[in-house]
Amino acid sequence: MTTETPVDTRGRAPAASRTAGIVLVLVCACQFVVILDASIVNVALPSIDRELGFSTSGIAWVVDGYLLTFAGFMLLGGRAADLLGPRRTLTAGLVLFSAASLAGGLAATAEMLVAARVAQGVGAALMAPATLVVINTHVTGDRARARAFGAWSASGGVGGMAGALAGGALTTGLSWRWVFLVNVPVGAVLAALAVVALTRTGRRREPLDLAGAICGTAGLAALVYGVMRSAGGAWTSVPVAGPILAGLLLLGLFGLVEARVAARPILPLRVFRIRGVAAGGAMLVVFGAVAIALWYFTALYLQDALGYGALAAGLGQTPAAVAFMAVARCAAVLVPRFGVRPVVLAGCAFFVAGFGWLARAHGGGSYAVDVLGPTLLVAVGIGLVFPSLMAATTAGAPAGDAGVVGGVAATAQQVGGSIGLAVLATVAGTAGAATPATGYDRVFLVAAGLAVALAATALLLPGRRHD
Repeated sequence: MTTETPVDTRGRAPAASRTAGIVLVLVCACQFVVILDASIVNVALPSIDRELGFSTSGIAWVVDGYLLTFAGFMLLGGRAADLLGPRRTLTAGLVLFSAASLAGGLAATAEMLVAARVAQGVGAALMAPATLVVINTHVTGDRARARAFGAWSASGGVGGMAGALAGGALTTGLSWRWVFLVNVPVGAVLAALAVVALTRTGRRREPLDLAGAICGTAGLAALVYGVMRSAGGAWTSVPVAGPILAGLLLLGLFGLVEARVAARPILPLRVFRIRGVAAGGAMLVVFGAVAIALWYFTALYLQDALGYGALAAGLGQTPAAVAFMAVARCAAVLVPRFGVRPVVLAGCAFFVAGFGWLARAHGGGSYAVDVLGPTLLVAVGIGLVFPSLMAATTAGAPAGDAGVVGGVAATAQQVGGSIGLAVLATVAGTAGAATPATGYDRVFLVAAGLAVALAATALLLPGRRHD
């Protein structure tokens, strides 16, 4: 005998469906806020500088302070979701994020604002992996989970696209302080929604792997910090090479601690025996570099080579952002039907075609011929690849390790973007000595090569699952 789900005779969705919808809105809104705050302050930096009096190099820490702790603390955030439960971790992240936003909006000195941005990054690092655990624990069935990852990915795209526009509108219409203060009521509503909508789970009585947490967090932070410093100095200089080397040594020590010392490691190395976690995590690092080549360097190409203003360059990327969001939702239908590997390979084909077209960039080009078409192709590739890789990386995780696997996935993409930005910026600077367009065409050519490497790695992904 089969048991059917009760159906409301008045045509309303069952309670379980409504709850799943609320949970999906919650995780998408959290992802939107996390990505939005990585870019919303950019256009407000001149106003912030004028009022708070930052030093020439200090103003960059309004952006870098957030990105540094966001990347460095995500593994810790993922383990917290496993030990404390996604409901507690997501709620704590939202409360910290909102409190830090309030402190940033009320900051009276440059130091207070940077400290608030650092705390915001920690809050975001708790939120991001927790949202992935929520999807894996509250959304059942491959099709529903694929749709959830598609919506989650698309919401991040909306956040990235909306950052510059929202930051400009708030700074111009009100004050730069509202770039931060707007998060306070939003965070409060989302925290209340998390408490009401998410399932309450018990805490796991395990000691925290303090040595692993310190080595892993400090190693990732030092690595990302060194990569960030490469924008203003040579890779072999002490300010750049020193933190990178320290980060690599700390990460090596972290691996040793996790494998040999920690009784309850913060990152159980057994998760990398899962094919999807190992291959998907590696691919997300490369993907981060590929994605940054589109969103960052096409904006610079439009301004430096084609003479666009900042707002016009942002609007010029809007069609690609819309394409990404639409295709990310379509990936939810394609992955359950064809499997992750074919969808990712198709996305890589779009990458190679789009970046190959962009590599023909030159100073006398036009938006309609040289930018619109290829950026749409690359955006389609991102829409196919990103949600597919996130689903593949997290799908095979055991229930007790879902949070840390989500942290691995989010960290891999974030660190890949940071390293990719630094490496591609070096390529652009070296090759662009003659003209700006020369540097950007080399960047896009390297991105096409990364897409080929991504396609080769995709062959290691698990084949299609039959449920």
